[in-house]
Amino acid sequence: MRIIIFLFSAVICFSQPNPDFNSYFVDETMRIDYFHIGDANSETFTIDKVYKYGIWAGSLTNLIDNLNNGKYYHKIYDAASGKLIYSKGYDTFFGEYASSSDGIAGIKKSYHESAIIPFPKNKIIFAIEKRDESNQMNEIFRTEIDPSSIYIIKDKVVDSSVEIFNPVFNGDPHKKVDIVILAEGYTFEERGKFAEDLERFVGYFFEQEPYKSHKSDFNIYGVFKPSEESGTDLPGADIFVNTVLNTTFWSLGSERYLMTEDNKTMRDLAAFVPYDAIYIQVNHPRYGGGGIYNQFCTYTTDNQFAKYLFIHEFGHSFSGLADEYYTSDVAYTDFYKPTVEPIEPNITALLDPKNIKWKNLLSKGIEIPTPWEKEEFDRMSYEWLKERNRLNNYIAELKKNRAPEEQIRAAEDEYAMKDKMQSEKVDKYLRSSKYWGKVGAFEGAGYQATGLYRPMLDCIMFSKGDKPFCKVCEEAIKKVINHYTN
Repeated sequence: MRIIIFLFSAVICFSQPNPDFNSYFVDETMRIDYFHIGDANSETFTIDKVYKYGIWAGSLTNLIDNLNNGKYYHKIYDAASGKLIYSKGYDTFFGEYASSSDGIAGIKKSYHESAIIPFPKNKIIFAIEKRDESNQMNEIFRTEIDPSSIYIIKDKVVDSSVEIFNPVFNGDPHKKVDIVILAEGYTFEERGKFAEDLERFVGYFFEQEPYKSHKSDFNIYGVFKPSEESGTDLPGADIFVNTVLNTTFWSLGSERYLMTEDNKTMRDLAAFVPYDAIYIQVNHPRYGGGGIYNQFCTYTTDNQFAKYLFIHEFGHSFSGLADEYYTSDVAYTDFYKPTVEPIEPNITALLDPKNIKWKNLLSKGIEIPTPWEKEEFDRMSYEWLKERNRLNNYIAELKKNRAPEEQIRAAEDEYAMKDKMQSEKVDKYLRSSKYWGKVGAFEGAGYQATGLYRPMLDCIMFSKGDKPFCKVCEEAIKKVINHYTN
């Protein structure tokens, strides 16, 4: 009976009206830190610490997250009445680990996570819900938190080594999307480079729709704290450096997946400004990054696809967009199941072709599913994957063996040239299709060559390059912007 109640509650919460902010909250922030522990078959949670600081960055009116995205939800209930007063969907690094080979093998691991909520006036119930295999929400953790507890940490957010930048400020954080960009792998002497990189990437951001048309809806902050050493870790090349946020390539065994597991340090640094979303700007030339919905995203600064990387990863972390590609190596196993409709707005299992989730955007008369020149695309993509892996392994071995710099540089230049050529080849091939620019349902998405479909032939969530979001992704991003600003 308990499970049935949870399922019913999960269904109705997505349409519940928003409560009055002033009845339940004060304009400050509560950060609930906890440990998320487990593997593919089990997970547990333990509270670490609770903090109070700063103003609340989020909306004062849209307190209930009705976007219905993310594998997990934070739910905040008023303890006295049981009323839902705040919620937010999100994904986790733990969730990715659970679908990795180690997670599936039953090797348990602990991740540090945070819930950022407006500071409550009275006792609350902090609950976590998770989707089951059919994407229904079920409560898996709850605990009571008393905002008057003497154990809530109220230290002032101060650090003399931290410097705040304000490249874009358009007003009240409650009515804007507040983005913080954290410096990673910049030494004290590279402070000027961080400032230049920050301005460059802010420029990239507002070159891209729909952000360009919504520039007045954003505040962007830069937070600089110098690292002891420059760059980031490259475990596959036996290179490790001392940086503020402890980012590393080869996350979950994927050579280009650049992430951090140091959630506490990241949240402490982000707390210097009001924020809804976190970018980590990593001072490194290698291509790499990552993004987790409503958690954070990373990107490197000095590679030829830097703009693409910056925009693509934010698509994951800000709007919960899925990867539409399927011919690259990833660290997950069966991340999506073609027998279950994905919750992400830009991919579908097409279980109900007559009511596809982007039905209102379909091109007139388009066939569903939409046939396209997939066989040749797959052939050239998998050929490049094989060559890319060979080159990456060769470069890693050169670095591990401390080969001469000119030899390493020559190998890296060869990789960059071939990577650029492949990107241009893909663009040319897709643009030659009669379905170019059409919205339909194209097979191949979400790391699956068959059984999952994307809205358009190409999109910045599908292939590398300076290109737009597809129409479906763009509409999804607008909905998230509206959630924070209206």
